[in-house]
Amino acid sequence: MKVRFALESPQEPTQETPPGQPAEGPQDAPREPILVLPPALTAYVLLIAIIHLRVLLPVEWEEWTIDVFGFIPKRYDTTLLDVTFPGGAGARVWTFVTYSLLHANLSHIGFNVLWLLPFGSALARRFGPLRFYLFMAVTAAAGALAHLVTHEHALAPMIGASASVSGTMAAAMRFAFVKGSFLSFSRGDADAAAKVPALSLWRALRNGRVLAFLAIWFGVNIIFGIGSLPVGMEEGQSVAWQAHIGGFFAGLILFALFDPVPRRESDAAAALSKPPN
Repeated sequence: MKVRFALESPQEPTQETPPGQPAEGPQDAPREPILVLPPALTAYVLLIAIIHLRVLLPVEWEEWTIDVFGFIPKRYDTTLLDVTFPGGAGARVWTFVTYSLLHANLSHIGFNVLWLLPFGSALARRFGPLRFYLFMAVTAAAGALAHLVTHEHALAPMIGASASVSGTMAAAMRFAFVKGSFLSFSRGDADAAAKVPALSLWRALRNGRVLAFLAIWFGVNIIFGIGSLPVGMEEGQSVAWQAHIGGFFAGLILFALFDPVPRRESDAAAALSKPPN
């Protein structure tokens, strides 16, 4: 025998179902799991995984791939008159983006994908495929530029999508804490959560939760960067934390150029999610 107890408010009498009609339960709004990957992000992750199959190539070919498509600051050193790098003049252009599709190992890929799940998913749904891919390319280039400025004569190739991942995290902060968004205390389905009105950069930088996120993000990067704690990297490799910061600032500042959702500043400000009482 099953016994079920129900607590009812004495002020609200229960309504009986008329004979011959099936009983209807409460209608709850469907809530799509927030980590269901949109097609654009799924394709991006699959591309990274396919490119990583390069590790199955002979060592000489794998090294050639890194030299041609990885970002090497020394390639842009104007004092080198007689030194040439694989890829020629074209590599001076495409490596600003292609380096982000190469990774050191599966741990490196997994660490980046882990952060892309919440932030990249929301951004891919909000931007759509074309804008999302262009955004990833621009933030990758910004990360490469920051790395070039701080490692002008470095010969070691830089690889990994961390600059672009940092850019998605920064861009998502422009709408993540608005009521109904994916990090708010009350949200709808994943598509609706990704398309709430965004905050202006100025208002976002005055929001307490955004500032807390920025403080934590910069603190973690300083610890793992300056402290030489290479998460997901092999021994002897280092974290290009300056590239992370370059991608992060690009995502934070350039978000509005990619955002197709009309920004109603007053609506977004009024809808800032508050903790439940």
